[in-house]
Amino acid sequence: MNERLLEVFTSNGLITAFAAVGLLMLVCNLISKHLTAGRIHGSAIAIAAGLVLSYIGGVSTGGEDGLADIALFSGLGLMGGSMLRDFAIVATAFGVDVRELKKAGMNGVIALFVGLLVPFTLGAIVAYLFGYTDPVAVTTIGAGAATYIVGPVTGTAIGAGSDLIALSIAIGLVKSISVMIVTPIVARSISLNNPSAALVFGGMMGTTSGVAGGLAATDARLVPYGAMTATFYTGLGCLLGPSLFYLVVRALLGG
Repeated sequence: MNERLLEVFTSNGLITAFAAVGLLMLVCNLISKHLTAGRIHGSAIAIAAGLVLSYIGGVSTGGEDGLADIALFSGLGLMGGSMLRDFAIVATAFGVDVRELKKAGMNGVIALFVGLLVPFTLGAIVAYLFGYTDPVAVTTIGAGAATYIVGPVTGTAIGAGSDLIALSIAIGLVKSISVMIVTPIVARSISLNNPSAALVFGGMMGTTSGVAGGLAATDARLVPYGAMTATFYTGLGCLLGPSLFYLVVRALLGG
């Protein structure tokens, strides 16, 4: 009986993956509600739990894809791939009221560029202070400080090694989780209570998952607005990281 169930789950990998992630989210939301009184959003706990489970899966199988290396959870490789990720981002954007989007105006545009430039600059400076002098390494780490998507996209485009790309992802994940946790705590003090503010906030923070999780814990109605500009932020970062930012870093470091 157990073998037949295992065969069914394995042969329907994507469905099993959705069920596993749904169960994980249920447990993490219960932890958030009962152990943290909602101060730490369930999404932040789920990301941390996912990283731990991925590490365990990778170590136990000796593979490179975490839990996806285990046959039972092979569908996680497809579920966590770029196709469904981009679909989720586009689906979120459809929840935006265009009239509210226009209200952000120039403030939203400025937020995008400032929000991208500041973390990249800080990340690049920290990388340099820790001994990285190669323009490729500095640019990749700086891009990772923007988001964990901009980092690997930039690193891959300019020829960074897998160790640098992994470091950029790690930096981006720390930022994402931090934004999730801090957003509901500071929301009232920064007047994050309307769509226009959410649009600017998404442009400043940039990390789509962090912004969405943080706003969900603050006011779920604001999620589409913050996620919209955060998505623009990611696209802009992927465009500027391997081009303009890399050229500037290379000029400054003489690479």
